[in-house]
Amino acid sequence: MTRQDVERAEEALRGLFPPTSLQLNEHLSARYGADIWLKREDLSPVRSYKIRGAFNFLRKAIAEGAGGKTFVCASAGNHAQGFAFVCRHFGVPGVVFMPVTTPQQKIDKTRMFGAEFITIKLTGDFFDQCYQAARDHVQAIDGVMVPPFDHVDIIEGQATVAAEIMQQLPEGTVPDMVVMPVGGGGLAAGITGYLDGIVPNTGFVFTEPAGAPSLKRSIEAGEVVTLSKVDNFVDGAAVARIGDLNFAALSKFSADQVLLQPENAICVTIGEMLNVEGVVLEPAGALSLTAIAAMDPETIRGKTVIAVVSGGNFDFERLPDVKERAMRYAGLKKYFILRLPQRPGALRDFLNLLGPDDDIARFEYLKKTARNFGSVLIGIESKAPDSFAALTEKLEKSGIGFEDITENEILANLII
Repeated sequence: MTRQDVERAEEALRGLFPPTSLQLNEHLSARYGADIWLKREDLSPVRSYKIRGAFNFLRKAIAEGAGGKTFVCASAGNHAQGFAFVCRHFGVPGVVFMPVTTPQQKIDKTRMFGAEFITIKLTGDFFDQCYQAARDHVQAIDGVMVPPFDHVDIIEGQATVAAEIMQQLPEGTVPDMVVMPVGGGGLAAGITGYLDGIVPNTGFVFTEPAGAPSLKRSIEAGEVVTLSKVDNFVDGAAVARIGDLNFAALSKFSADQVLLQPENAICVTIGEMLNVEGVVLEPAGALSLTAIAAMDPETIRGKTVIAVVSGGNFDFERLPDVKERAMRYAGLKKYFILRLPQRPGALRDFLNLLGPDDDIARFEYLKKTARNFGSVLIGIESKAPDSFAALTEKLEKSGIGFEDITENEILANLII
């Protein structure tokens, strides 16, 4: 991939949609004392950058004579929607394989983007089963598989993000730092490849969800590592194995340049961007901004920082869970199991311990653990994290038995 190849791809892409915005964010710039520019890939026609790689792949495949074949992909998210949009644009048939468990909203959006050019096949409970079914289908029909990230044409298409950034920055401005999310690595490989020699290697910052650190673990091991377990909350970046081509491009960077973001911290960013900026981000789209929030402010003060906002396909049915996670991460909500004596006034004694800013958000009797005591699950919200330290101190002095289960993942998943 050369810079000229990317620029030709970017020029061809203009027949599909105009460049996505590069916006100087005044709120974040003032907070960090830097020029924070947001590359708004959530404003593409399919609300993610994935349309770029799919377009470039099909553009080249059709030019090489594959226009009479059926194109196939396996995806339950942004790749499927970008693929569908591009199939309709070129007027070629496409088949999208999705797991049976895919939310109906994502199925409907893929069908809307692809219209009559797309066939959707639901198969398998997990992505691996779905992906294998897609590969079998490609062989059976002599079709063309369109991979989500591990292909030179996909990487080249994603690199058009960087080409647009350099065109959109004020004349003479060069980024000091580029912060980008990593899932399969196609976006990161493309951006770093295009900006090689423009931005120093130390100016690239990669960010992954803490529950899916495929790039970081691979760099640490010196080879591609397949994770045995992945947290799927950040569904746009929860990849168990980074692409081989992408790792080859990114292995020269230090593992210290890959910042892992707790899933609950990402929820704080989603809530802040929605409430303060009116910007709807999916979890993967909030990764870069979450990473900036986690950095030492002195490392970015006075610098020109590009944050790639990779997508905004957010299902609002997830909003209550996002809010819950954000409050827990910010220390504004905790869950306790109380062991209260079975006597009149015991609950009132506990309520008297609460401060003026403490609010009971959940109260549930679990079961009697003994004849004279009962267990209660209680969720408390507060306006300030410090109030929980005061409440804990009061509980200890009162003699009421309690356990804070907020960060106990096993108990929280079972009970809350």
